[in-house]
Amino acid sequence: MKIIRFDSVGGASGDMILGALIGLGVDVEELNTELKNLLPDEFLIKSKPWQSHGINNGIQVEVEIHEHTHHHHHHGRDFNDIKSLIEDSGLPSKVKAMSLKVFGGLAEAEGKVHNKPAGEVHFHEVGAVDSIVDIVGCCLAFHKLGAEAISVSPLPTGTGTFKCRHGTYPLPAPATLEMLKLGLQSAPTDEPFELVTPTGAALLAILPKAEIPADAAILKSSDSFGHRELNNRPNLLRASLYESSKIQEGKCKLTILETNIDDSTPELIGYVFNKLLKAGALDVWTQPIGMKKQRPGVLLSVLCSQDLKAELLELILTETTSFGAREYEVTRHCMQHRFEEKETPYGKIRIKIASFKGRDLTRSPEFSDCAALAEKHNVPLKEIMQMVLG
Repeated sequence: MKIIRFDSVGGASGDMILGALIGLGVDVEELNTELKNLLPDEFLIKSKPWQSHGINNGIQVEVEIHEHTHHHHHHGRDFNDIKSLIEDSGLPSKVKAMSLKVFGGLAEAEGKVHNKPAGEVHFHEVGAVDSIVDIVGCCLAFHKLGAEAISVSPLPTGTGTFKCRHGTYPLPAPATLEMLKLGLQSAPTDEPFELVTPTGAALLAILPKAEIPADAAILKSSDSFGHRELNNRPNLLRASLYESSKIQEGKCKLTILETNIDDSTPELIGYVFNKLLKAGALDVWTQPIGMKKQRPGVLLSVLCSQDLKAELLELILTETTSFGAREYEVTRHCMQHRFEEKETPYGKIRIKIASFKGRDLTRSPEFSDCAALAEKHNVPLKEIMQMVLG
């Protein structure tokens, strides 16, 4: 399980969160390419190294707005416009759902402030192109990192007032305050600026939360800087990517998607097989079957979480020659498992250990580790695997 911890010194905004996720390893060019379908030719995400207050390896992100989008940038879009943009995009279904949840939360907050139903809210600053890219880009980056949840430190807030389209308001902004009420902790500072924006607060409030397990290890961290220079502190948001090696014992509801294929090549089925795994399938397998008129065929089966079934079903229908697919719910019973490392003459190899009711039952060397070392040292793969288990 991967969890992202956000520790804030200078507040949180959409571009700071996006920068932190990019710093954890998400490719900027991939984000630009995949988000082009959402807002064609309207923006460009740029990132650059940044330093402040003695921290020299940070990152700063800017969403550059193209000139012909001047009208939308300043006057925004309403909630239904944004909803249509996201639903009609080619983004993964989990990214669409998460993005809509964030914007839905903002619409409710804005509606409460202005005494309007959420569906009638017209976003101004929040609805501008850069904020749409910030929110959807963060949800896409979160998905690409394979994260399942976040953890958030208390957020520092500014003091004083700020000006917006509706007039002068106290800090935090009314919509930000509504989002902070959704379980986020905050701490006032002496900085006379808006440190936490509605976009930043919405992302941190609505992304799924989890406690960091005691056994979790930090895989990577990044320091993301905002664009304002603060008086007494760096304008910094740090993100740390944790991964727990333990998977809890128990049962869960999953979906199996399957289809019969009798007019395809093995190469095409192999391509789809790998693509389904990369898209998040928990397991993929094939079986030879006999079909109508005694034609030999292949049964392609996919095990997945229920929130991914729409995306994987679309992949099956678009990438195979099948005319349809079946789905049914199954219950999976899992043993708890964890990873341990073993030192060998050729290098370290991870060993997966499965346990049930507190008793270790099976040990299995991680195949990719063994294969990489066999290739590197030009020794038989079976020799390394036997050495690990010996």
